[in-house]
Amino acid sequence: MQLSADMLTLAEEFGISPDTFPKLEVEAGALTSVGSYLKDKGWDKAVLIMDAQTKAAAGDRLAALLEAESVHVHVIELLANQHGQVNADEASLIQVLVETPMDTDVLLAVGAGTIHDITRFCSLKLSVPFVAVPTAASVDGFTSKGAPLILRGVKQTIQTAAPVAVFADLDVLCAAPGPLTAAGFGDLLGKFTSLLDWEISASVGGEPYNALAARMTRHSLDTCVDHIEEIAKADEAGIRILMESLIESGLVMQILDFSRPASGAEHHLSHYWEMHLLKTDKRQLLHGAKVGVACAIITELYKSWAEQFDVSEAEGETGAGLRHNWEDIRLKIASLPTAEVLRYYLYQVGAPASSQEIGIDDELVQDSLNEAYHLRDRCTGLFLINQFKKEQISYPLQDRIGSR
Repeated sequence: MQLSADMLTLAEEFGISPDTFPKLEVEAGALTSVGSYLKDKGWDKAVLIMDAQTKAAAGDRLAALLEAESVHVHVIELLANQHGQVNADEASLIQVLVETPMDTDVLLAVGAGTIHDITRFCSLKLSVPFVAVPTAASVDGFTSKGAPLILRGVKQTIQTAAPVAVFADLDVLCAAPGPLTAAGFGDLLGKFTSLLDWEISASVGGEPYNALAARMTRHSLDTCVDHIEEIAKADEAGIRILMESLIESGLVMQILDFSRPASGAEHHLSHYWEMHLLKTDKRQLLHGAKVGVACAIITELYKSWAEQFDVSEAEGETGAGLRHNWEDIRLKIASLPTAEVLRYYLYQVGAPASSQEIGIDDELVQDSLNEAYHLRDRCTGLFLINQFKKEQISYPLQDRIGSR
């Protein structure tokens, strides 16, 4: 996979040498390239971090390939919780930190988003580089530094370490369970609202913004929407498009050193739901599945807000910024696809499209619309709606969004 001219320009703008980017291989049979890469780096002792599912999907084969290259392999199979799932929490982090030998040269994350988040955090703490080996095109965080971790039951994103290489084997990715691929598309679909929130946070909240980074993230989104039929087939062509778009989105976050272009109010709802499931000891849902559903809900909320809100009543410094930028914000909200269109996109790739389909009830959605903006200190549309609302936001969204 070649870096685009825009990616190189963005890196130069931030004083980042292209040499610091990870090696990117998105090809059928990419697993067979890992061993020679490690040997070229002089890394003879590798720790493979995986779970039971990713061990079967790629871990066992990768271990055999590395041993054939005379790389000493130590496998850490992460322990599942009572729901049969691995979370990026204290238990998993401690397991990796304790079980990693002191003379390890490199960590390899063999799995999807959660395993990569665990590995990138431990990579930073152990001062050991890590290589990404995705087993599903399920999230856009493979190449980013941000690790969303669950610490004492609270979701926190910590800036940690980016991978030194990504080996995305299309044979493995095409064989991944359909819901994981659909989740990757859902994570990208969320860029409709995250990019809008980024513009709002810049114009009203004075937060950092970069037009080139926004354009690149939008290109990743548009590429997947334009090729939705190929992605839905989950063949090599479609999975390559999805995976490369996810990687590009992650690289933009890596350069910026924050997640604003790819994470807005739709992610805040997703994190709120996740924390509720943890608190009530329920099985976790796929990140991208939650984000896709939340994107449609936030879009519906924003469109209602744009149609009904009396901006003249917005007071204070934030209100002044909102009044000054309201017409531009209102027009940009109007340009979003409707919630119905977004849900249709999700259905096309086999993803759930409503909160009911993922087991999130209306009461929890309503709570998240009123409380999730507290999770990040960002001036999103959801933050502004909550600052100037007359009363609690109700869900389903039948009431008008007014002002104080």
